[in-house]
Amino acid sequence: MAAGARGGSAALRRLRGGGAGAAPRGARGYSRDVEGSWFRSLFVHKVDPRKDAHSNLLSKKETSNLYKIQFHNVKPECLEAYNQLTEEVLPKLHSDPDYPCDLVGNWNTWYGEQDQAVHLWRFSGGYPALMDCMNKLRQNQEYLDFRKERSRMLLSRRNQLLLEFSFWNEPQPRQGPNIYELRTYKLKPGTMIEWGNNWARAIKYRQENQEAVGGFFSQIGELYVVHHLWAYRDLQSREETRNAAWRKRGWDENVYYTVPLIRTMESRIMIPLKISPLQ
Repeated sequence: MAAGARGGSAALRRLRGGGAGAAPRGARGYSRDVEGSWFRSLFVHKVDPRKDAHSNLLSKKETSNLYKIQFHNVKPECLEAYNQLTEEVLPKLHSDPDYPCDLVGNWNTWYGEQDQAVHLWRFSGGYPALMDCMNKLRQNQEYLDFRKERSRMLLSRRNQLLLEFSFWNEPQPRQGPNIYELRTYKLKPGTMIEWGNNWARAIKYRQENQEAVGGFFSQIGELYVVHHLWAYRDLQSREETRNAAWRKRGWDENVYYTVPLIRTMESRIMIPLKISPLQ
């Protein structure tokens, strides 16, 4: 019993950052009251993953919004022509009341995969709205001509259908100038509920500068993918905002519990196109 107690005390000291194996001075450590936060978390409402699909448990109940994100890899010599063509055609769909779709944001990747365009659409009404829009576009000759011309400029393209997390802000148009960061996390299968439970508590640490734009998880396309979209004035503002989060008690615990859920992660810094409602 005494040996077990000594082993448990040593493990607790390591968790708190003391004893053998402690992080070196100056390294970023996790909160010293992790066991206390674990006890407090017992009283936080959590989603029970056994009762329903995570698409129903984690998404907004008050809306039926469905999102589509598109990644277009453009031939380097065609990027300017691609942007011009996009800015001529896509706003017409956005403003036409016969199409139940809205542009949320349009960007070129600045840092990350180069010569890339990213488009985010919202379909108010879910899958029926998506299908209604797709059926109408098949009859829209201007759009068909646009797609044919656009195809000559592309190296590859892919998309995903997404739902928005219930605890994130719904993306709303904003004035600029801003840069945007799209952080993409590919999670281990079966961990989406745990991710959502942790971020439902952690998002409050990232709201002071209104940098949180939207949070989404994939439904069709590559699965167990999460996208977090952030807005900053510039790269220096991004650095300062992210560093400030580490000074808030509890933020490091979110990192501690969510990092083991991730298989891979990626960050894109993006610049809005002229037509983007998110500037």
